[in-house]
Amino acid sequence: MSQIVWIARHGNRIDFVNPEWFNTAERRFDPPLSDDGVVQAYQLGQRLKAENIAHIFASPFLRTVQTANQIAEALDLPIKLEAGLSEWLNPAWFPEMPEKLSIEALTKLYQRIDSSYTSRLVPQYPETHAEMLIRAGKTATLLADEFFSEDILLVGHGASVLGGAVGLVGASAKDQVKASLCCLVKVARQEADWLLELTGDTSHLSAVEEVIRFN
Repeated sequence: MSQIVWIARHGNRIDFVNPEWFNTAERRFDPPLSDDGVVQAYQLGQRLKAENIAHIFASPFLRTVQTANQIAEALDLPIKLEAGLSEWLNPAWFPEMPEKLSIEALTKLYQRIDSSYTSRLVPQYPETHAEMLIRAGKTATLLADEFFSEDILLVGHGASVLGGAVGLVGASAKDQVKASLCCLVKVARQEADWLLELTGDTSHLSAVEEVIRFN
């Protein structure tokens, strides 16, 4: 049995480009992509056009949905919103559960969203780093097993990219995966084993960040 799980991080976000955005935003902890982030997401979609991806799963945060939408347009696939791929709900980052657009509002904005899909795992605020790794890892393994006969793509955040890889490959992935913006991780299943084949590829991007940022 063989299968490929691709894991991608969202593109650049508006508050990384314009920190002042945070001060007046309606949903301060759910920033959209910046203009160059949209370009990055488009380039990632073009990179993945040649791959045999059957399902796209995305965190319900706006920046991940926007990234997944660019990929979904390139691959002509729906988007399944999976809360288990959400941002690390770190109380040092968020004073409360971060407010996001509702699933209904997202579905109106992005018609490729599959409204019939239900998240397999829902994170609870607050969570420690260890809890986040377990949650993201469990989500990746659940989806890989449920859709075991097909290649899938998980679009998440720096934390959930790392957690997903650790969940599939094991703790060794912690020191190998570099979850930069719009990077691509490739994990291949060969019988009972998972092999880490790409650890954070950004060769598809015309511009990459020099220092990896998470929040």
